[in-house]
Amino acid sequence: MISVKNLTKTYRSPIKKNFISDLFFREYKNIKALNHVSFEIGDSELVGFIGPNGAGKTTTMKILAGILYPTSGQVSVLGFTPFEKDKEFLKQISFVMGSRNQLIWDLPATDTFLLNKEVYNIPEKGYKKMIDELSGLLNCKDLLSKPVKILSLGERMKMELIAALLHRPKLVFFDEPTIGLDIFSQETIRDFIRKYQKEFGSTVILTSHYMEDVKSLAKRLLIINKGKIIYDGSLSKILEEYSHQKKVSVVLDKPVNETEIRAVGEPLDSTSTHITYMIDKIDLPEKVKLITKSLPFSDLTVEDETIEEIIKNFFKEET
Repeated sequence: MISVKNLTKTYRSPIKKNFISDLFFREYKNIKALNHVSFEIGDSELVGFIGPNGAGKTTTMKILAGILYPTSGQVSVLGFTPFEKDKEFLKQISFVMGSRNQLIWDLPATDTFLLNKEVYNIPEKGYKKMIDELSGLLNCKDLLSKPVKILSLGERMKMELIAALLHRPKLVFFDEPTIGLDIFSQETIRDFIRKYQKEFGSTVILTSHYMEDVKSLAKRLLIINKGKIIYDGSLSKILEEYSHQKKVSVVLDKPVNETEIRAVGEPLDSTSTHITYMIDKIDLPEKVKLITKSLPFSDLTVEDETIEEIIKNFFKEET
């Protein structure tokens, strides 16, 4: 589906000095956004693509979609060279950006759908079927005929997804699809992406700063930093290797003094009825035994670190 070998992208950036120099003798420096990036993605894979701001995620995806031209390297997507913008290639991909929209603000979303129907030459029967299936998956049939400007952000995102996926693309790029959405809308979009990918077998590349998006959807992870791929493997391996602590929450039967609390360890948080500890995995059995013995509690829960903390651990150790 996707083959990338030694992909490099360099931007020329002006060096600011003073007005006269900048006007007549402007100098430039080269900034490498991508530095010999290589990877392959197979049919029907759902891959999480993450990294800090400016790491090269969106640049890579734009090159794969044919929006940007690489400085050097080889790129093959669906058997095409993306930046040649072959019509058959463009008919098989879709790029969904949470921060951008294609819907016509004052008109119902169906007007944009009809426009896309003509752009992609979608047969009438297939068009109606996809509208029905996609709106069913998103549970939003009542929104189709409403003007876009009166929809909430989450509702507009549902319409954006339908518009982007009407032509049943084989490859979908999701760039921050849940940005700015509340937790309920985020979960709705995640569920939709999961169901859509399963039902239609599309290959999906997902970038998001909400790590819960990646954790709940992707089995494989690509991590990029400073233009280089620093990890390509399973998400479960990252979670296993770089999760060093457990979050232990204790609900107390009655208040205890500070000495009793700190006998277990330094608390992350404590009140008269609740204590939270972050405990190293290796010390967990001993600490739980100590809590059971020394603290009067009615409930005790042990949780993994958040995906955000685990990714932070990865970056600290690997970079």
